[in-house]
Amino acid sequence: MMNADVTLSDAAAKRIAEIVAHEAGKQALRVTVEGGGCSGFSYKFDLAEAAQEDDVVVANGEAKVLIDSLSLVYMAGSEIDFVDNLLGQSFQIKNPNAVASCGCGTSFSI
Repeated sequence: MMNADVTLSDAAAKRIAEIVAHEAGKQALRVTVEGGGCSGFSYKFDLAEAAQEDDVVVANGEAKVLIDSLSLVYMAGSEIDFVDNLLGQSFQIKNPNAVASCGCGTSFSI
C-alpha cells in the first residue's frame, strides 16, 4: 500500500539507498513511533528485510521507508529528511502534528 501523507526527501532517499546497498538482505528503512523519550513519543529507525502486512510503503526513487499502521497515525503529513551538518548526520522527521519536540529531534509530543 502506498501513502502520500508521509514524504521522503531526496536527501533521505539518497542516504537510505546508500545504507541498504551495504547491508545484505535489507531492503528498506523502518520507522516506528514508540512511547517514551523526553517529549512523550520517540522515533525508532531500523533496517528491514521486507514489508509486514500492516506496513505502508513510502518511496522516493529506489529508496523505501516502511511505517506500520499504528505509527502512521502519529506521522500523518510528516516529511522524513536526512540532515548532514556540524552537529552530525541524522534522519529527522518534520512532523506537523508535533506540538513539542526535544533538541535531539527524535522525541515529540502531540
